[in-house]
Amino acid sequence: MNIQIGRGKTARRAYGIDEIALAPGTRTLDPKLADTRWHIGGIEREIPIIASAMDGVVDVRMAVLLSQQGALGVLNLEGVQTRYADPDPILDRITQVGTTEFVPLMQELYAEPIKPELIQQRIQEIKQQGGICAVSGTPAAAMRFGSVVAEAGADLFFVQATVVSTAHLSPESITPLDLAQFCQEMPIPVILGNCVTYEVALNLMKAGAAGILVGIGPGAACTSRGVLGVGVPQATAIADCAAARDEHYQETGNYVPIIADGGLVTGGDVCKCIACGADGVMIGSPFARAKEAPGRGYHWGMATPSPILPRGTRIQVGTTGTLEQILRGPAQLDDGTHNLLGALQTSMGTLGAKNIKEMQQVEVIIAPSLLTEGKVYQKAQQLGMGK
Repeated sequence: MNIQIGRGKTARRAYGIDEIALAPGTRTLDPKLADTRWHIGGIEREIPIIASAMDGVVDVRMAVLLSQQGALGVLNLEGVQTRYADPDPILDRITQVGTTEFVPLMQELYAEPIKPELIQQRIQEIKQQGGICAVSGTPAAAMRFGSVVAEAGADLFFVQATVVSTAHLSPESITPLDLAQFCQEMPIPVILGNCVTYEVALNLMKAGAAGILVGIGPGAACTSRGVLGVGVPQATAIADCAAARDEHYQETGNYVPIIADGGLVTGGDVCKCIACGADGVMIGSPFARAKEAPGRGYHWGMATPSPILPRGTRIQVGTTGTLEQILRGPAQLDDGTHNLLGALQTSMGTLGAKNIKEMQQVEVIIAPSLLTEGKVYQKAQQLGMGK
């Protein structure tokens, strides 16, 4: 349903994750029977959660640990890990600088050139320790370093930008990345993003994407929505792109997973994304709170170091537990930020969903009061859901 903003301009109503709830059906099941497995690029994982390619979230150690826990981590090809042989002093500076000096410092530190030999080294370090190696770069980085990534033996390549499409116009002096050609020529699966619409998602699938990242601007450390005014609330964006996935599958027999990327903090957020149609989710700030995370209790957006128009900031998320506690428990917090797998299994049990595909079919209702109804004391005392 379109809403008239004024003469000659109508708008479609879109919904965010906080505005919806999941309604139980006629069946329940023991959470132990909930099958959370999913596939991406031919790789099976028990936990449908990916750690985002942010320097405060994933380094070699985290990528390996996430693999061991049954999840997946993505290394930023354009971050400090590939610019500095020893990134620890750099990470110390990033986390210790004052707020007003933060952005200039980031622009200075990320002006250091990316070194192909470090890309190769980081990939090999992950592989040698038995980790699944997924890396991420912008379309420009994909053009420059795609061959290096493939030769080094990475398992997955994420091509990410604030918005990516198959119909990109560039000045005559610049040759844009041909996404279809890149997907065809790369010897490893390529995941493309980000997008928020049915049409673009369908075009990216037709171009050969092995997965689609959905989300523009909802991330905890992202400021794109404020800087650019661009974005679609996640519940609507996921549902639209999932519809494209289903149509593409019906036409071609090729199932391309949808990954909800950004703005997710709790187990409930993960559950609602999957109910809207996502096959998996990508999260940053929840993992930045792990003791093993490289961010030392801080989290910052990928577009923060932009020399022209920064679209990210640094937030202090603190350290709340180990990676295992955050992913598998036992939870030491009551706000849904620990034991994300347990939350998903319990939600699936409550809703009677035996697997991810059934979870995608549960009833979703519009419920803007879901997180506030009856929570007066929690909010007043800043406990549980009132934090």
